[in-house]
Amino acid sequence: MTKRVVIDPVTRIEGHLRIELETDGQVIKNAWSAATQYRGIEAIMAGRDPRDAWAFANRICGVCTSAHAVASLAAVENAIGSTPPRQAGLIRDMVTLSAAIQDHVIHFYHLHALDWVNVAAAATADPAAAVTFARAIGSAWKGNTLERMMAVRDTVKGILDSGQLSIFSGGYWDHPDYRLPAEANLMAVAHYLDALEFQRSMIRINAVFGGKNPHPNFLVGGMACSIDQDKSETVNQVQISEVEKWVAETLEFVSTCYVPDAMAIMGVYKDYFDIGASAPNYIAVGLMGAAYAGDPNQAPKYPSPTMEGFRPGVVLDDDVSVVHPFDPALIAESVASAWYTYSGGATTLTPDQGETTVGYTGPQLPYNWLSDADKYTWSKAPRYDGRPVQVGPLARIMVGYAGGHARTRQLVDDAAKKLGITPAQLNSTGGRTLARAVDALIAAEVLSDKIFPQFVTGLKKGDVDVFDATKWDPGTWPKSAAGYSLVEVARGTLGHWVRIENGAISLYQAIVPSTWNAGGRDEAGQMGPYESALAGNGRHPLANSAEPLEPLRTIHSFDPCISCAVHVLDAQGHELQVVTTS
Repeated sequence: MTKRVVIDPVTRIEGHLRIELETDGQVIKNAWSAATQYRGIEAIMAGRDPRDAWAFANRICGVCTSAHAVASLAAVENAIGSTPPRQAGLIRDMVTLSAAIQDHVIHFYHLHALDWVNVAAAATADPAAAVTFARAIGSAWKGNTLERMMAVRDTVKGILDSGQLSIFSGGYWDHPDYRLPAEANLMAVAHYLDALEFQRSMIRINAVFGGKNPHPNFLVGGMACSIDQDKSETVNQVQISEVEKWVAETLEFVSTCYVPDAMAIMGVYKDYFDIGASAPNYIAVGLMGAAYAGDPNQAPKYPSPTMEGFRPGVVLDDDVSVVHPFDPALIAESVASAWYTYSGGATTLTPDQGETTVGYTGPQLPYNWLSDADKYTWSKAPRYDGRPVQVGPLARIMVGYAGGHARTRQLVDDAAKKLGITPAQLNSTGGRTLARAVDALIAAEVLSDKIFPQFVTGLKKGDVDVFDATKWDPGTWPKSAAGYSLVEVARGTLGHWVRIENGAISLYQAIVPSTWNAGGRDEAGQMGPYESALAGNGRHPLANSAEPLEPLRTIHSFDPCISCAVHVLDAQGHELQVVTTS
């Protein structure tokens, strides 16, 4: 008998996401992904100075701030013909990668791990057994000490005894599908707390080069920071030495803590490599952090280490034996299931012609069910050559593996051998979770071994130029110009498109990774990736609709960032409130 199940809001994500399901017995038969907030940053851009666009774009999200800023900068620079100096590009790489790696760590430990780790069970663990377990899985993390495990065990016991579970309230701690032994739960909770300290430290890289975090400062044509190793008010030798330390700590945490934990946990939940398969198509233009101003098939003047050995491309139908050429002109967005309208009655537009016109037709609050109607979400549905595709760490791993990126192949083959899986099984809940850890490790290695050393080498040669002033004056721009960017950020391929007329923005569109993954049905009825991961084969488990742990595992494996699609309005489209600060 068909039963309707609603998960709203999906917690431990960024933003507001609603999942509607139809189940039959203990399996999911149909699914709809509904973003329940409106995104209006693109409309805010109209008429503004393109040099200011990044400052608005990085407010698309309070988490993915530097990602949107860099994408906006690259799009505007592509339009006006500006090329930032090499040192500025390396600084952008450091800012982008430090934020993205931090994002992966936060997601795994603080948002996704609680789907696999039973916090309450950690109170019953033997601390010595937790240390032994950590060593057995190959974790060389310095926090794996008996004293640390005892302290964490006692902390968890104190929380449980108090009856005030704080951030752990509402967990499904009695769910029968928590499988980790008590000592593994204790180790994971200890690393959860260690990750809080780690991510606070490493993100200071953003503050050094951007002046603050979140929302660091940037500049069309380069970076807003100046470099003089002898002056206190600039980026100097003291700060560079601190950055070197934080970069080393980043690689240490990811390699000795995060990756072993992900491997161990997914080894216990190995059946999830056969659960949650989604759209078998993937796009990636580089390693995490790769930023192209314009066509990624054309080599930039100053290639980034995040582009080395990685061919921008598309993998289709889970076939990792071939990478198809990537054509940005084949990207389009459908509004068949979204509360937007396109002029002329169109339902699909390419982003360089895109529109963000609200056309809400949904029910008034409160509502019980959205997907009885054709339109049920604020998220458009991007397609590549008419196909739904996945973007994100898994896509980078699949395209990198198929394209022969050496480190990706090595790490994937090693992990697959240890877990007893095939690369094809990476298209799964378990695969997306594992791919994120591999992605973080590759990024940390590139940051440590290539980007930072190249930056320091440039300094030693006296290269402190971080700004291209040749195109700063609007008088140097064409009367009409257009540009775009494609950037590999934490959750996948991010694109910004801009058109400039008489020195002002006339069109601005952004297709964010979570739009690719969270979008709904298109005109052909094809599900978006979230939807097909839950209902594509009609076999996804859901044992207890009151505790929907299994679908949450799958949705969380995408690391949703619905904040990238947020702008608040009432049902009539009026502002709710204006806040002024001084």
